[in-house]
Amino acid sequence: MSAGDTEQDTQAQEPAPRRRAGGGIVGAVRETVLVVAVALVVSLVVKTFLLQAFFIPSQSMEQTLDIGDRVVVSKLTPGPFALHRGDVVVFSDPGGWLQGSTPPQRSAVGSVVADALTFVGLLPEDSDDHLIKRVIGLPGDHVVCCDADGRITVNDTPVDESAYLAAGVAPSDSAFDVTVPAGELWVMGDNRAESADSRFNRDKAHNGFVPVDLVVGRAYAVVWPLSHWSWLGTPDDFASVPGRTGVE
Repeated sequence: MSAGDTEQDTQAQEPAPRRRAGGGIVGAVRETVLVVAVALVVSLVVKTFLLQAFFIPSQSMEQTLDIGDRVVVSKLTPGPFALHRGDVVVFSDPGGWLQGSTPPQRSAVGSVVADALTFVGLLPEDSDDHLIKRVIGLPGDHVVCCDADGRITVNDTPVDESAYLAAGVAPSDSAFDVTVPAGELWVMGDNRAESADSRFNRDKAHNGFVPVDLVVGRAYAVVWPLSHWSWLGTPDDFASVPGRTGVE
């Protein structure tokens, strides 16, 4: 027997290193927990600084948005990006606009789970303390309803709202003549006959105007249900309005 044969036999007889029992399962669980934790942190960061989902609880924005639609809101507008007339925005209740709103009914466990998932951004906000409307007037704008042709005017310029109002819908059944204060907005729902917007909250805090500081962000797209998917761009209807073009 050669030296080479002896060395090969010795190596062949050495026992293979033992694996710890259950090591594969423990490792898989550890890796899964780590992936989930990272995903939750990333989701929380995105929700806090970039994007947030909301669902539509009412008919005030029909035909643009239906009850139950999910929209994605960019928190970078206003901020790094300017907010413009015609943008659809989500904002916190300025005070008394949502009187009588009913929160969703859940069991105790369901509420805890839903709150946790909403907190990290995996569920859309219930919108029970938020509203969604369209910006009609920016700070300093003079907004009037209506001119001889039944159109809203902004800074004495009539606005064609046919891009988002349903056919035959009047821009407003109630007259108003307002100048938007500094740091605030005049907002209206697209379903003008069913929207408790700036027009109908003149007796509340801020006289019906919405402080820019209460704006969560601009709605950019309907993402659910898939059959309603649509992009919520800024309409061109206000392009000819003089004055400031946006607010940050």
